[in-house]
This record gives sequence, C-alpha cells and structure tokens, in this order.
Amino acid sequence: MFLLMKEINYKVKNSIFIIFVTLFISSCLNYNQVTTIKTDNSGKMFIHYWMAMDPDLDSLLITKIGLFSPENLTENFTASFTKLNYANTYHDFTDSTLHAQIEFEFTDFDSLNLLSFFKHSELSIKEGPEDTKIFSQFIQPITTTFGLSEKNYNISYVYYLPGNIIKHNANSLSRNKLEWNFTLDDIGNGKTISATFIPFKLKETPIWIYTLASIVILIVLVFLFKKGKK
Repeated sequence: MFLLMKEINYKVKNSIFIIFVTLFISSCLNYNQVTTIKTDNSGKMFIHYWMAMDPDLDSLLITKIGLFSPENLTENFTASFTKLNYANTYHDFTDSTLHAQIEFEFTDFDSLNLLSFFKHSELSIKEGPEDTKIFSQFIQPITTTFGLSEKNYNISYVYYLPGNIIKHNANSLSRNKLEWNFTLDDIGNGKTISATFIPFKLKETPIWIYTLASIVILIVLVFLFKKGKK
C-alpha cells in the first residue's frame, strides 16, 4: 500500500510538472526584484513575477502550483532572519496574466542564501580594499530545453546600496540605485551582477541636527533669562 501511494504521489507531481512546462512554453515570464540594503546589511526586498495565462488552462489549477500559491510563497520566505510583510497572488483578467508578489524584511543580506528560493544565487556583501564593500548576486542560467526563447523572458533587478557607488556592471545608475535588465539570451550560462561602493557612515548625525539643537537651546536660555529678570 505504501509503495502504491508513493507511486500515485509521484505521478501527481509529474503531472503538475508537465502542466507547468506547458504553461511556460506558451507564456511570457517576467521577474522584477527590488532590494534596499542598509549599512548594517539588513534591508527589505520586493519580488513581483507574472506570466501570460493560456485561456485554455484552468486558472484555479495553476494557482495551486507552487510559484503562484500564497501558502507556498509564505513558506519559502519565512525564516528566523526574515519578517514577511505580505505575500499575494492574483489573476489580472484585463490582460490574462497571473501574478505573484511578496515583500519581506531581512536582518542580514547574506543569510538569504539559506532560503530555497535563492539557492545557488550566491548573494554576498563582503569587505573590499580601501574601506569599500562589494555586492554581488549570481543569476542562474535557465534551460531552453522546452523551447523557451529569449523573447519570452524578461528579468530586472534593482538594488539600493548603502553608499557611494564607485564601480558596477549595471545597465543604469542613479545615485545609489542600480538596475540590471536581462533577457534569457543575456543570461546565457549565468550572469553575476556586482557593484563596489564606499559605505555611508553608520548612524552619522547630519550637521543640521546639531545646528537646530543649538538654536533651540539658545532660544530656551534666552526665554529663561528674560523670565528670571522679571
């Protein structure tokens, strides 16, 4: 009986995999990741991925597949070093697309490698020369065995790094915001995104804070002095 149940379970999983592959063949997959990293390597990440729906497929069945299951999303991003803000999936009927969104906070960027979602992503922030830090993430290659073309895959990564960027391989840079955009063909056998930055001073107090505090103290002293003369 145990062997029979194991075989049935395998066939069910295999059937889901076949449906998932069929879904990819006829759909366009998009992936956006926006990450903000603080000076202590904690931060916040927002992930949004979506794909076109084949009108002949049952949307309810597709949402049961792991990538578009809120329960599975929650499980994949729940850990001692993360705080989940929300995990949501929805079907946009205006353009027949299926979406998944998740936002979470993390206490240490490197710890995200322990999540199954980022397995082999090699997320890293390490010390560099001359008081710099080096950020990097490996974008894994994606198989084309099932006929997925480079036009059917769009991926973007946005990182806000806690410092002045001095070197990077991003497509665009605006202050401390870097953005990478890829197609399947761009990724090829894998791609490493990276940037070297000089960190902002941790808990640095702006000069204007001291100036404002001095003015307030002066006003209070003047008030108390006038009150005392009366």
